[in-house]
Amino acid sequence: MTIEHKSVLAAESIQYLGVAKEKKGVWVDATAGFGGHSRRILENMSDEAVLLSIDRDLRAIEKAEERLSEFSGVKFIHSEFSGIDRILRENGIKEILGIIYDFGVSSLHLESPARGFSFLFDAPLDMRMDEGAEFTAYDVVNGYNRADLERVVRDYGEEWQYERIVSAIMKHRPVKTTGKLAEIVAAAKKGREKIHPATKVFQGIRIEVNDELGEIKKSLKGVLPYLAANARICAISFHSLEDRIVKEFFRENAEKKGGVLRILTKKPVVPGKDEVRFNPRSRSAKLRAAEKVEQAV
Repeated sequence: MTIEHKSVLAAESIQYLGVAKEKKGVWVDATAGFGGHSRRILENMSDEAVLLSIDRDLRAIEKAEERLSEFSGVKFIHSEFSGIDRILRENGIKEILGIIYDFGVSSLHLESPARGFSFLFDAPLDMRMDEGAEFTAYDVVNGYNRADLERVVRDYGEEWQYERIVSAIMKHRPVKTTGKLAEIVAAAKKGREKIHPATKVFQGIRIEVNDELGEIKKSLKGVLPYLAANARICAISFHSLEDRIVKEFFRENAEKKGGVLRILTKKPVVPGKDEVRFNPRSRSAKLRAAEKVEQAV
């Protein structure tokens, strides 16, 4: 299967990141994916600058390496971005010029049937972004008690019919495949929706399996001390849970509250009509950016 991934808000993110030929130092793409944002950075940065391109998915790293083979100023790192502090220390980096995040699931995940991210394919319940990890969606669906499973569906899936859904899942255990899970959820829910009935449930389970929200919190906190003066953080979110974490982190560390960040986006930047038409998956994307304030000596 040929998988095509379109980077969301590509031009806007590079603009807010502040990549420029005259800036010499280290840039970070915390979510390499297929290398779309990394390519934009490499094309616009100084020949004397370096890019660290990070991803927890080894397949994504391999694909990005292949697609960006013409560039020499990039180092690919297989790791969760929550380990940004360790990554920078291990590479002898004391400060960076900027970092970009593109949260959530990618085309590589959704369109790879065997990885179990999508309800459109019948596959084993997996959903691991890092295939080397042991914990899977099967463990959540079949191993969690009622309270924990309800928490996942309610809080991470933002699904109001969580009680009915969890009761149905528990009644049909063991649930082994994505197709069966989607079938159970669809049968349990009342009413009609514009989206597939299992969309929110799959989102919640995926977030739990990969500790996606915890990863964001750890990485933002870990990278803050490494930002050079005027360095920037850009974050692209795809649902309210991710966006809320970024928004609150920027506010908590804003210069108005005695922090070190100047918020550049009073409201999140969203894709235009043309981008949404070209790439429907971009419709829920929100970009926020902040800049490290230069401290007086």
